[in-house]
Amino acid sequence: MMSVYGWVIIATICGPFLFSFDKKVHFYSNWKALFPALLSIGSIFLIWDSYFTENGIWGFTPDYITGIYIGNLPLEEVLFFLVVPYACVFIYEVLIAYFPTFNHNKLTSIFAFFFTFSGFTFGITHLEHWYTATACIISALLTLGFYFIYHVKWFAHFVNAFIVALVPFIIVNGILTGAVTDQPIVWYSELHIMGPRIITIPLEDLYYNYAMLLPIIGIYEFLKVKFIRFKAN
Repeated sequence: MMSVYGWVIIATICGPFLFSFDKKVHFYSNWKALFPALLSIGSIFLIWDSYFTENGIWGFTPDYITGIYIGNLPLEEVLFFLVVPYACVFIYEVLIAYFPTFNHNKLTSIFAFFFTFSGFTFGITHLEHWYTATACIISALLTLGFYFIYHVKWFAHFVNAFIVALVPFIIVNGILTGAVTDQPIVWYSELHIMGPRIITIPLEDLYYNYAMLLPIIGIYEFLKVKFIRFKAN
């Protein structure tokens, strides 16, 4: 029987997968650049996830999962790191396809400054909270690198996609953290988070997802350019 977490995964991927074949977006044509990005960064995050699970920083309520594990992680959790980034990169490409000229420089700058400043501030002032420190500091370092040092051209598109993706982020992560269930599907140790939540979602989840998606887009864009150049030759 399908688990609650499994249904969340299916609901998350259905729309993005089906609309990947939209003629204007033709997202499927970029899969060769997408999947290496998902697998490389997803693997790193699965190691992070597994380590935190092992140390009780977060965990999973048995009633809402199938009971099939890969290592110490439920199958659904492993799939999460493919499905959620896939959906977010799909949003990124949809916005580029339908709103190619929407690049608000001031918004992008404010956004980059916010994630850098707040990431370092939360992380450094909560070093005793493992989740807070790692998620926030990594997101700040990534922003510093991609935006302030390397000035990547696609960062504005990433900002647009991340803001739009906040809606499904709140829905999906809200369900996972107990907004509609008696117990959270994914629980967090109060010893390793700051405390503030977006409904039921630990604030750190915002930085964690950001830290996962930004390098995925970075690798994805790098590979897209490589494949285009290879085709041209």
